[in-house]
Amino acid sequence: MASSSDTSMQAKEQQLRTILAEFDNVVVGFSGGADSALLAWMANDVLGSRSVAVTAVSPSLAEDEHSWCRELSEAWGLRWQAVETHEMEMAAYRANDGDRCFYCKDALMNAIEPLVAMAADDVTVTLGVNVDDLGDHRPGQQAAEQRGARFPLVEAGFTKADVRSLSRDLGLVTWDKPAAACLASRLPYGTPVTMGRLRTVDRAEAALKALGFAELRVRDYDDIARIEVPLASLDSLVARRAEVVAAVQSAGYRYVTVDLEGLRSGNLNQALGDDGRLAD
Repeated sequence: MASSSDTSMQAKEQQLRTILAEFDNVVVGFSGGADSALLAWMANDVLGSRSVAVTAVSPSLAEDEHSWCRELSEAWGLRWQAVETHEMEMAAYRANDGDRCFYCKDALMNAIEPLVAMAADDVTVTLGVNVDDLGDHRPGQQAAEQRGARFPLVEAGFTKADVRSLSRDLGLVTWDKPAAACLASRLPYGTPVTMGRLRTVDRAEAALKALGFAELRVRDYDDIARIEVPLASLDSLVARRAEVVAAVQSAGYRYVTVDLEGLRSGNLNQALGDDGRLAD
């Protein structure tokens, strides 16, 4: 006999399939994380060749994430395309205020527009947003919604836990993939986004991942790196202090620090006021 949780998950999965089946064609914004991966896999399962997964490529995308999206698409048989986005050309994006994500997502929608315009039938742009995302400061969602994007996971009632649960049931390798926000999210609001900073963060995080720290953030404070790892990994990080310092300094930082509060996704949003602007 199926448990109530199993029944609920089956209902949500069916609802998601029903929503996707209503579209003529879909473009899925595909970052390779658990949310967008489930949406891309499901869209392909429901719509086949009428779905395409699109990965936005820009300096804010870690190189290993770009490779991951390409390899995952090949393994799953997804129609996949990488598109270059140009948010770095926007002064408002580079200024890195509380609306930075708005300009980034707007740039993604600009890059996808030609794909939509070339299609013979209606195309709906979809993004892997879940219910839990709605409570955080995410102006990128507003930008996408204003441009007509849909959030099927939200419409079907999926929380992050639901995404991981169904992904595990389906045998998707992304079910427990750590969240990996764009590299610009490592820069405190008000710190200008530059190619140099993004590359330094990318090198530092790649070096730490090579040491076995799969889930982490390197926050950029000029020549100071502030490392965040889950609390369960703090002892290991400190125990390997010499290797960690060498890895991060080789990326370009002079000083290496550790955040004793641990990894907290989106914690830089604490610098913003209730209106989403930098607090005085």
